[in-house]
Amino acid sequence: MKKGGLDFLRVFDLVDYQLSKYPQESALNYFIDGRWKNFSTSTIKRTIDTLSCWLMEQGFQKGDCVSLVPKMGSPFWMMIDLACQQIGMVIVPIHPTSSPEEMKFILDETNVKLCVTADVTLFNKIKQVSTTSKFFHLEENQEGFLIALHQNKVSDPFAAELIKRKNAVSETDTLAILYTSGTSGTPKGTMLTHQNVVSNIKSVLPLLPINPGDKALSFLPFSHIFERTTCYSYLAYGANIYFSQKLETLNKDFNTVRPSCCTCVPKTLERMYEILEEQRQQKNAIKKMLVRWAMKTGEQFKSEKRKDFLFGIKLFFARFLVLNKWRHALGGKIKFMVVGAAALRPEIGRLFSAAGVMTLSGYGMTEASPFITVNRPVPGMNNFGTVGLPVPGVEIKLDEPNENQEGEILVKGPNIMKGYFNRPELNKEVFTADGWFRTGDVGKMVNKRFLAITDRKKDIFKTSSGIYIAPQPLERHFTSSPFISQCLVIGFNKPFVSAILVPHWALLQTWCEESGVHWTSPQFMAHNIKVIQKMQQEVDGLNQALQNYQRVQKFILSETDWTVEGGELTTSFKMIRSKLMEKHRRDVEKMYV
Repeated sequence: MKKGGLDFLRVFDLVDYQLSKYPQESALNYFIDGRWKNFSTSTIKRTIDTLSCWLMEQGFQKGDCVSLVPKMGSPFWMMIDLACQQIGMVIVPIHPTSSPEEMKFILDETNVKLCVTADVTLFNKIKQVSTTSKFFHLEENQEGFLIALHQNKVSDPFAAELIKRKNAVSETDTLAILYTSGTSGTPKGTMLTHQNVVSNIKSVLPLLPINPGDKALSFLPFSHIFERTTCYSYLAYGANIYFSQKLETLNKDFNTVRPSCCTCVPKTLERMYEILEEQRQQKNAIKKMLVRWAMKTGEQFKSEKRKDFLFGIKLFFARFLVLNKWRHALGGKIKFMVVGAAALRPEIGRLFSAAGVMTLSGYGMTEASPFITVNRPVPGMNNFGTVGLPVPGVEIKLDEPNENQEGEILVKGPNIMKGYFNRPELNKEVFTADGWFRTGDVGKMVNKRFLAITDRKKDIFKTSSGIYIAPQPLERHFTSSPFISQCLVIGFNKPFVSAILVPHWALLQTWCEESGVHWTSPQFMAHNIKVIQKMQQEVDGLNQALQNYQRVQKFILSETDWTVEGGELTTSFKMIRSKLMEKHRRDVEKMYV
C-alpha cells in the first residue's frame, strides 16, 4: 500500500481517500445566516493545503505542538486539524472548560508553538496563561481572527515543499497529545500515533451501516477523541457531516438535517427519557396510562430478529401512539446512535430501540483511540446493559477475576497509545510486562462474549465492616428512579452506605403541585420534610432489590445538578468524587454522627 493511493495510512490521507473513492458536494456542513452551508471534498482539500502552506510560511516545523481549543465541532476545526497534521505538527486539544491552571500546565508541558481557540473569550483566557507568541481564534471580524482560513490558493513557493512534508510523516509519528481530564491527580498527556487512530477507524468501518452521502450530525465536543475519531471515520465512509450550531439549537438541527446517525452521550438520551417520565406523572389519566403502557412495552424490547407475535402488535401500537414522537424529534430518518463516555441505563437503550432508533452502547478510552468494544446494529449482536463486543483487531481480558468473574479490563491492539507524555514511571504502571494496557475499569463477560463495565477499580471501597462496595452499579440502580437524576454512593471506612442524591427537580415540582406541597425552589425544597419523605420512599423501594450491606441507609439532597462547568464532573461526564465529597463534607459528616 502506498501513501496517496486508495488506502489511507495516516489520518490526513482520509481527504485524498474520499476524493478518490467517493467525492462529496456536502462533505462538511455548518449553519450560518439561516441556512446550512457546505464544503465539497475538493474545497476541503484545497483549503487544507492552503493552510498547510501558510503554517510553513509562519515557520512551523515537524514536531511543533499546536493547541486547539474548540467548543462544538465545525468544518474549520477539521480543516485546521488536518492542515497541521500534513506538515507533521502535533495536535494538543484543550477542553474549553479547563481551568486556567490546567491550560497553563498543558501549554507549558508540551511547549506549544501555536494556539487557536473557538472565540475571543477563550482567546483572552488562554493568552493570559501562555508564553506562546502566536494566538488566533475563529470569531470573524474580531482582532486575532485566523484570516488564513479564507485564503483558497496554495502558495506556489511552498507547493513542492508541502509534498515533501506530507511524505515525511510516518504512520508511527505522534498525531496528537490528548490530556485526560481525570477524576484526580495531574492531567496525563496521551500520545496517539497516526497508526493508532487509523487502525481504530478501520476496525469500526465494517461494523456500522453508513453509506456514502448519508447524513451524520455531530454535536459532541471536538476536543474529545470520541468525536474526533468518529468524524475521521465519517470521512472514510463518505458520509456528509453536519456540525450542530450549539446545544441550544440541537432539536432544530436534528429536524433540519434529518440525519441517519450520530454519536451521543447518555445524558442526551436521558433528557428525552425524562420528558416521557414527566408525561407519565401528569394529571390527564388517559394520557398518563397510555404513556406508562408504551414505556413498559418499549422497555421489554429485545434486539433479536425473531420477536413474539403478540409483542410485535403491542410494539406497533406503542410506536404509533407514543414512541414515534421520539424518532420524529430526531428528524425521522435516524437509524442508530452510538452511545459512549458513560454507562447507558439498559431500559433507556431498549426504549429508544423500540422507537426505531437503535442505540449501540460502546466502551472506549482516550488511550485506545478510543474504541475498544461496541454493540452492533445486527440481531443477536446488541446486548442492552453491556458495551458490546471487541472491535476487530482489539483483544480484551479480565485480570484476576473475583468470585463474580469480575476483574480489571486489560486491552491489547494497534489502537493502544504509545504512552503518556513525559511519564515514564506511569507508563510502567499501566502496561504489563507482556504489553497489555491496564484500563483501571472493572468488568465481566455476559454470555461469554459481551463486555459489561461494573465499576472503576479505584472507586471500589471498603466499609468499616471490611465489606467491599462497588459504587457505580449502585449509583446506576438508584438513578433508575425517575425522581433521582444523579447519585453518589459513599461509605469508605464508614459503618454503612449512604448517598448524595440530586433529585429530578422538574419532576419533583410536578409531584409537589399534585400532592398539595407548596413549591418554592430547589434551595429550600431540598430541606422540605415532605420532599425528603417522598425521596425516602423512592430509596426504600430501590433498597428492596439489594443485599443488606448494599442498601443506602441515609441520604442528603443536593439542590443543584452536578456539571462540568461547576467542576463536579470531568469533561467526559464522570463524577469527580473528591470534589463532590468536599462540597458536601459537612452534611456527609452529619449522616455519620
